[in-house]
Amino acid sequence: MASDYLSAQDAAERLGVSLATLYAYVSRGKIDSRPGPDGRSRIYLAEDVAQLIERRQAGRGAAQGAAHSLTWGLPVMETRISLIRPHGYYYRGQSALALARDGASLEQVARLLWDALAQDPFAAPPRRSWPVEVAGLMRHADLPPLERTAAALPLLGLSADYPHSSDPEQQRLAAAQLLRETAALLCRAEPDAQPIHARMAACWQPNARELPELLRAALVLCADHELNASAFATRVAASTGASLHAAVGAGLAALSGPKHGGATARAHALLRQASRERDAEVLVRDLLRRGEPLAGFGHPLYPEGDPRASLLLDTLARQHPRRSSVASIQRLTSAVEAATGQHPSLDFALAAIAITYGWEAGRGLAVFAASRMAGWLAHALEQRAEGGLIRPRATYAGLMPPRAE
Repeated sequence: MASDYLSAQDAAERLGVSLATLYAYVSRGKIDSRPGPDGRSRIYLAEDVAQLIERRQAGRGAAQGAAHSLTWGLPVMETRISLIRPHGYYYRGQSALALARDGASLEQVARLLWDALAQDPFAAPPRRSWPVEVAGLMRHADLPPLERTAAALPLLGLSADYPHSSDPEQQRLAAAQLLRETAALLCRAEPDAQPIHARMAACWQPNARELPELLRAALVLCADHELNASAFATRVAASTGASLHAAVGAGLAALSGPKHGGATARAHALLRQASRERDAEVLVRDLLRRGEPLAGFGHPLYPEGDPRASLLLDTLARQHPRRSSVASIQRLTSAVEAATGQHPSLDFALAAIAITYGWEAGRGLAVFAASRMAGWLAHALEQRAEGGLIRPRATYAGLMPPRAE
């Protein structure tokens, strides 16, 4: 399908070659090309581009190929959890976009990701109350959601049942409890058996009737995204035999960085700035002139636009067609797309939800963390089942020791 193809500029940039070299690859049969949607330009098969990159890296040596793989490069390990394509992505073969549209809950998606469809781990009742150490943390209303959760996870691990169990059923029961508890920690609420999207909506804005449906879709779309930085951190920790609490704690730490989940806060700041400006085109032009980044736009894996963001922004616009904040969001996205060709990312969509409801940036990231916990747990469970320590080697590039006399 057309979405599996790249424009000439995108294909050349991925390959790191000129357009003339790209055309030479096509003439030699190395890359499939076909007419573009406009009938004038041509588009190039993304799979052929990826395979050509792989062959080139192999020819440059294993060390260089491995280094390239660590930055949006070639696959480095197998997983059965999720698959990314330019037009969308899939959880164990099922379209994440379709699941979000068709009313799936985060709990249902978690069972799919954990390969737990035969038995429902969420049927077990949740913890009745927080351990005293965690209850103390919950009394501090000024703690940001992510920091509160990061501090509580190891404390919850102290009272967890069978933290190092190898029994798949016990592991999934522990994962279900941990997913529920993470959502409660992020909302500063007590553990509850309510669906997570309903629980978060009730904690944050109980009178917003449309909010549970919007949060449900957001949670489903954020649940996993292959081997991103936080999932990889989780797998490395799990490969050492660390408990589920410790492994997902590593994922949460990685998510907090400004180049990962923290990008939501930067997109939130950009949207706040846009809401104060009358002309979005002038704002974008000024930002670009000063060399400032447009936070929340563009995604290396989705050259034609992040489908997660598109679904959430369309839902937001449909639910709030007359809200001024939604109109401001639309003006900003149109101005950025016109100036740069870049489309909104998931980080931007989460920030847009927070702006629309008058929330601080931390709540957008809290939605991300509550949802992605399902994916981290899936990666931890898969890594445990496969066994083996993740321990790559490094190429030393520092000062060499003196030669022995």
